[in-house]
Amino acid sequence: MESELSFSAADLAQTRFAVSPMWEVVTSYRALTGAAGPGTVAPHRRWAAQVRPRLARAGLDRGWLAALIPAGGYLADFLNPTPAGPFPTLSCELDAIRRTPAAQVRADLRKLLAEQPGSTRLQLLDREPEQALRKVTDEIDTYWELALAPYWARIQKVLEADVFHRARQVAEHGSARVLGELHETVRWDDGTLRLVRRHCALTRDQAGSGLLLVPSVFAWPRILTRSVHPDPPQLAYPARGIGTLWEPRPAAATDAVAAVLGRSRTLLLTELDTPASTTQLAAHCGLSAAGTSQHLIALRNAGLVTAHRSGRSVLYARTAVADQLLNP
Repeated sequence: MESELSFSAADLAQTRFAVSPMWEVVTSYRALTGAAGPGTVAPHRRWAAQVRPRLARAGLDRGWLAALIPAGGYLADFLNPTPAGPFPTLSCELDAIRRTPAAQVRADLRKLLAEQPGSTRLQLLDREPEQALRKVTDEIDTYWELALAPYWARIQKVLEADVFHRARQVAEHGSARVLGELHETVRWDDGTLRLVRRHCALTRDQAGSGLLLVPSVFAWPRILTRSVHPDPPQLAYPARGIGTLWEPRPAAATDAVAAVLGRSRTLLLTELDTPASTTQLAAHCGLSAAGTSQHLIALRNAGLVTAHRSGRSVLYARTAVADQLLNP
């Protein structure tokens, strides 16, 4: 199947890029469910192995997201509101979801209920959309803290690098070339963007003017689309550089950093190439739990680590500033 999105000069002028936390929520959740078979999560196995147990303990493998983002088929369009700017925060996108008109929610639900006719959560969302949307966004917030927030500095770096690379390509070679190089199933042809082997159509009569291009770490190996009038159509495509996203990063400047921060704190930063709890860090680094906790508080106050609630424990993650410190 092939769909076509026609472009006028005005549409090209309104084509833009955006990094969307909600697209990462949707695509990462679907990757975890193995929607397109085991290969879907292949580049993200290291991340998935850490995240899946947390989601199961929190019941997020069988909650609102499971109903709205099923393993296959249609997923709710209202989960991906049009970003207001190039780098919206998750809280801004959750606010937009809570403001979704009831008519749009019910239109999406009709498609979902056709595939999940017995879903009590979808039926509740249909009866009380405003109240249910608050519960949905609360669950998304929890999912974010468990699955994405500890890794966001690393993910965001890849997404922003993709946007900056393609923006430079637009400046050097024009929009047509960039549109034609987004994905193997996307082709630019004489004022028309053609999407081949697509189950979901992307046409101008279903959406507004322009085009919103959203790089995604978890969309691989395919593209996803959203067409909701009068919003611009959205196309989420695999970002460049995901192949090395989860590879361990050797710290090159540990001796120099240790001279300033001390050996123990530098060791903790090095260990936090993967998010971990105080107990895990203490065991891996041979430090006491109390001492580890004190060091982590100091590192957090200095902006070198972030803390994320995971059930009864707290996961610590290295920030982009710490990555630059260790890998100048």
